[in-house]
Amino acid sequence: MAQISLRVDDEVKKRAEDVCSDIGLSLSSAINIYLKKLGREKRIPFEVSVDPFYSDENIQRLKKSIAQMEATGGTIHEVDFDDKGLDG
Repeated sequence: MAQISLRVDDEVKKRAEDVCSDIGLSLSSAINIYLKKLGREKRIPFEVSVDPFYSDENIQRLKKSIAQMEATGGTIHEVDFDDKGLDG
């Protein structure tokens, strides 16, 4: 049996382990399922795309909104969704 070694962000690994635990799998089993499906289907078994939030059109819209808020005395603050438990 082959062994694969890879580096992954600690938080990414923890979230993946938590999800796997919730559905009764080990992270190793989940990765094996992915690799088997990849080999069988000869494609990544889920959609891989760019997040539309970062599109040029949306960034320009956001910049315009920020400028409007600043011009009218509005304030902008960042929300850390990770601390709020809202990031899914």
